[in-house]
Amino acid sequence: MGAGPAGIYTVDALVKSGAEVSVDLFERMPAPFGLIRYGVAPDHPRIKGIVDALHKVLEKPGVRLFGNVDYGRDVKLEELRQFYDAVVFSTGAVEDRPLEIPGIGLDGSHGAADFVSWYDGHPDAPRAWPLTARSVAVLGVGNVALDVARVLAKSAEEMLATEIPDNVHAGLAASAVTDVHVFGRRGPAQAKFTPLELRELDHSPTVEVVVDPEDIEFDEGSIAAIRASKQVDMVVKTLQEWAIRDVGTRPRRLHLHFFHAPTAVLGADGKVTGLRTERTELTGDGDVRGTGVFHDWDVQAVYRAVGYLSSHLAELPFDHVSGTVPHSKGRVLDVDEDLVPGVYVSGWIKRGPIGLIGHTKGCSSETVASLLADAPTLRPAPHPDPSAVLSFLHDRGIEFTTWQGWKNLDAYERSLGVPHGRERIKVVEREEMIRASRG
Repeated sequence: MGAGPAGIYTVDALVKSGAEVSVDLFERMPAPFGLIRYGVAPDHPRIKGIVDALHKVLEKPGVRLFGNVDYGRDVKLEELRQFYDAVVFSTGAVEDRPLEIPGIGLDGSHGAADFVSWYDGHPDAPRAWPLTARSVAVLGVGNVALDVARVLAKSAEEMLATEIPDNVHAGLAASAVTDVHVFGRRGPAQAKFTPLELRELDHSPTVEVVVDPEDIEFDEGSIAAIRASKQVDMVVKTLQEWAIRDVGTRPRRLHLHFFHAPTAVLGADGKVTGLRTERTELTGDGDVRGTGVFHDWDVQAVYRAVGYLSSHLAELPFDHVSGTVPHSKGRVLDVDEDLVPGVYVSGWIKRGPIGLIGHTKGCSSETVASLLADAPTLRPAPHPDPSAVLSFLHDRGIEFTTWQGWKNLDAYERSLGVPHGRERIKVVEREEMIRASRG
């Protein structure tokens, strides 16, 4: 269940294992690729190039795709077990992790996942987004925070080189944003950016990246982190270079702030009017403590990018704190920590929303190794014939899409871009996606 990178890497590991397998991949959306299509910012063509590799997996014999099938609504676990010897869940994480500070529920306070869904053209996202704020705060120092900040700061014209839908371009064109402030609780050496993501901020001709020299500070723990990781060293060097250069004259500014812990979202008449942060200081081990010095920032919108959270899957145990399904090397465990035979997890629903897309390969390989080791003792499916699940879906009246359907949709989106000199324009409406899949 789930045709994002984790699900497809799981399929790839199964097919390459040499075992005699046939695999059906179910996906809630009419199109495959999950995080790549609906979680990666549209101006990341190199990351989206991963789709080419995923394509090759779904082209392999013995692999079928069933899109637009919603687990828990259209099909349940016990129904799946009628057709399959084993079921692997790789459903990812689509919700924002909460941030419990006063004012977080004010109008103008948003979760990053919701904004990402909007600019990535997710069918279930609203078609319009409020971009009336002149100054915006983004809470968090990971790659998602950078994506959100970059999309907010860039001009709509720059984004036309991507696959963004027309409604997203129109929304960005009307945006009032001039300043985007990104806040991290700790220092530069503790930031979770990758070097590539960070450097991309400075590539826009309309966005000036600003770093306060006072925020470039290190303790023994920070220096140890820099020496231990080439990536951390590259991030720190980039931030140091930006901190000492003169601020240019590009029309929009993206400010990176460190040692500022958000303590409250300020508001009036139910709307965001500011953000309060407490200045922090390093404690010697790379961690920080509050100094009791507070600063109020004049912002009219706040985006929290403090992590994603997976949703509870029906009929499966769930750890609501970590947002994961309890497991042992991918084997699902019940509330008594006993194995649930024939049920497995892979990806973020297994390990939490951490790591880059490439890290999912190892995670999927571990799960497949467990599944193959268990295979001789698994209960055979009562109705293993490949046509049985087709009959089930048809009888349920489920308007599912297929791999050929994705090819049709892919061609359709590319055709939409041709008159405008663009590679593609993404289709947003679910019904239009299904119609295009029908060819």
